Amino acid sequence: MEIFQQHSTVWLLGLALALLATGLVAGVLAGLLGVGGGIVIVPVLYHLFTLLGIDESVRMHVTVGTSLATIVPTSIMSSRAHRQRGSLDMSLIRRLMPWVVIGVLVGSVASRFLSGLSLTAVFASVALVVAINMAFKRDGFALRDGLPGTLGTAAIGSGIGGVSTLMGIGGGTLSVPILNALRVPMHTAVGTGAMLGMVISIPGAVAFLLNGLDVPLRPPFSLGYVNLLGMAIIVPATLLTTGWGAKLAHRIDARRLRQVFAAFLALTAIRMFYGLLT
Repeated sequence: MEIFQQHSTVWLLGLALALLATGLVAGVLAGLLGVGGGIVIVPVLYHLFTLLGIDESVRMHVTVGTSLATIVPTSIMSSRAHRQRGSLDMSLIRRLMPWVVIGVLVGSVASRFLSGLSLTAVFASVALVVAINMAFKRDGFALRDGLPGTLGTAAIGSGIGGVSTLMGIGGGTLSVPILNALRVPMHTAVGTGAMLGMVISIPGAVAFLLNGLDVPLRPPFSLGYVNLLGMAIIVPATLLTTGWGAKLAHRIDARRLRQVFAAFLALTAIRMFYGLLT
């Protein structure tokens, strides 16, 4: 509680409004681009926890755990919305799901042994790659038609699950561009990514909650590595706007929005790298 007492009421109100705005934007992007709100929530939470003076040893762990927890209801709502519009490919999901779950389990175990700096480096590295892909991806680019054989599918699914868990993001951030490169239609890739986000976020959030029990220096109102206060503000906002994003996904060309968001993501990654080096 001392952390909050160090700041004025106006400053704390600004913090709450920033979390609320983060949730609103994350919900829209989750439905619109299928990227999962975590790709917005993680950098914002990380910077807010930095401003609050949360110890570096737990800062990124709490950021990732809280992000995964907020994605649970968002991904459920987004999946339902896309299912109603026929944008889920259940055959793809059935093939990928077991490997995604294995990846989540591996990522959850690995997070117990990784330092906060290591988690930050993982997020910044993958975020920069995602940003470059979003900004410069050529329409119509494809690696092949459909998922590869068992080994290839295992590598794709476990990679999506493991990396997404370590980053605190929904699976859509990685699965949408990958599925799109396998000639899966964009709307179907977005809907399928939302469903995979649910598969990743539920066990991932539980794992971070359990891993952080009794760990010192966590911010107030934290259960394990999940900050309940941040979650309480962000989740209602994401639930409010996820459906809007799903509707927009079927009405607009999101290319320009992808480029703007890619710039935000790249700047965030560069800022994190700078923090790691200084």
